[in-house]
Amino acid sequence: MNNDTALGFGHFIAQSDGLGQTLLAILVLMSVVSWAIIAIKGLTLLARKRRSDAFLNFFWNATSLDAVAAEISTHGARDPFSHLTSHAMHAQAHHAKYGAAKLEEAGSASEFVTRTIKKVLDEETTRLENGLSVLATVGATAPFVGLFGTVWGVYHALVAIGMSGAGTLDKVAGPVGEALIMTGLGLAVAIPGVMGYNWLTRANRVMVSKLDAFAYELHTFVSMGQPLSSAQSMPNDTQPAGQLRSLPARSAA
Repeated sequence: MNNDTALGFGHFIAQSDGLGQTLLAILVLMSVVSWAIIAIKGLTLLARKRRSDAFLNFFWNATSLDAVAAEISTHGARDPFSHLTSHAMHAQAHHAKYGAAKLEEAGSASEFVTRTIKKVLDEETTRLENGLSVLATVGATAPFVGLFGTVWGVYHALVAIGMSGAGTLDKVAGPVGEALIMTGLGLAVAIPGVMGYNWLTRANRVMVSKLDAFAYELHTFVSMGQPLSSAQSMPNDTQPAGQLRSLPARSAA
């Protein structure tokens, strides 16, 4: 086998020193982690959306909040909307029974429910964003890791060529071309990470927007005791049209 046919990825790895192999291992680790996050977050997102749609369909067709509470008690809070509903109703019941016994419960029942809803919204937003910083880091740094590997490989190739005294094009192009493999690997790792980050970020933004709109309506029902059948439709797609009446303007709380 001549020198031309020996060149390639395997030859490049075999000729790499400890730093080059470490950079390759980092790129492989980045790729595995980013694909794992994309797969896990993607499957979780689909399951969360399916459960949320099912709960919202039940919620807007329920006859009372007691029926909603019974549903959550039976099947548990398995999505952001049922989780928010459960905490809001629990906060209302707790304040009605015990009043403002602690500093965090100070104020009216409506104010306590508002603080509880905001806290749950923050928790859900944090849960949705878990792992996205890793994808952003991979997408931003993987090309530079690959470029560093290329620069290091080109340096060693040129040093070896200089020591051999063979400076012809065929002796230079092969080793330098091998070193470019690292740049290609860096891009191959970064592109899926960036695409996955953008997809998950947009999906989370839509979910948080729907959850925020639902939280306003939930606050109205829970804190004011307004029955579900007394309102008209919401100006968003979190419930069927024609079921809710126009609600008062959203308060600063």
